[in-house]
Amino acid sequence: MIRAILFDLDETLFDHRRAVAYAATRWTESVSPVHELLMETPALWLDLEDKHLPAWHAGECSFAEQRRRRLREFCGRLGLPVPSDLDAAYAEFLRHYEDAWAAFPDAAPMLDALEGRGLTLGVLTNGVPVQQEAKLRRIGLMDRMEVVLTPDALGGNFKPAAECYLEAAAKLGLRPEEVLLVGDNLLLDAVGPTMVGMHGVWLDRYRAEPAPASVPRITTLTGLPAVLHALRDPAGPSRAA
Repeated sequence: MIRAILFDLDETLFDHRRAVAYAATRWTESVSPVHELLMETPALWLDLEDKHLPAWHAGECSFAEQRRRRLREFCGRLGLPVPSDLDAAYAEFLRHYEDAWAAFPDAAPMLDALEGRGLTLGVLTNGVPVQQEAKLRRIGLMDRMEVVLTPDALGGNFKPAAECYLEAAAKLGLRPEEVLLVGDNLLLDAVGPTMVGMHGVWLDRYRAEPAPASVPRITTLTGLPAVLHALRDPAGPSRAA
């Protein structure tokens, strides 16, 4: 029986891509107002996140250092001067990023639909606690979550390490098979947790590719209640839109 649901945060409850698009564009405009690649900066920033975040996850550099590396390469790829104070320049990017913080419109209705089911709700994120909790407060979802679990609280373990999911279940006082994880990353949020017996649901907002047959897939959070019903009734449908 599912007793708890953990949600990824960025691109699941929180519209990270929208905030990055705003911040990358505004920051670049502040340096080069008519840059010919201005419209390409959001995709570039997201690509550099994917490139540099793993070094922090692996303990090869600090969280601040991966930010510096990301901004340094961002400038280099765009032919912009590299700021002499990368931390100060990144703080300016963060100011724009925070200005655009917003929840996905399906997040609150989905949480409303789960009320009264006796489920523990929380967040399991690879981010840092101060920023992720600030996001939840800003978008009005912090009070809806009983726990916010980050690597800091999980022995330094990041998704998709098995220890991350096992520690998360232990923090809830539950067995892994009693926990469901929902998120936008197929490996981290849907396939990874199943390796330790936890349930995973892939939120494929952008309809990227077919999911493995064993992985429930939804395209909006409003499809989650149907997945819960299917998990209680294995003979029924296991996928929802």
